[in-house]
Amino acid sequence: MEWNPEQLLHVFKFEHGYKSSSGVARLLCQVLAELPVEHKRKFISFCTGCPRLPVGGFAALKPPLTVVKKELPKEASQSALDMQLPSVMTCANYLKLPDYASPTVLRDRLLVAVNEADGSFHLS
Repeated sequence: MEWNPEQLLHVFKFEHGYKSSSGVARLLCQVLAELPVEHKRKFISFCTGCPRLPVGGFAALKPPLTVVKKELPKEASQSALDMQLPSVMTCANYLKLPDYASPTVLRDRLLVAVNEADGSFHLS
């Protein structure tokens, strides 16, 4: 399962605080491309509720995977933001992602979220 960061940037939909040119958008795509297959599968399940992508990959998802900025109150510090986990709305293929301080924090928080959600389904 090969993922190209540039292709991901073009098939993901970035909204509500993010654009495909946003730093965190590029970091997300780079981090996802570097994940081992096991974690890629967990990410797919985390975001969509399904264990596999449709034929055609992310480009065939209906609705498309949408990545939006997960906000905290304006007075929250960067360290408080870096402690937040990404969240999802699987019925809409919607990923709410904080604007993390570094690629390492993004990768760590994303892996915590996908591993904790593995095998479970929760409505939020």
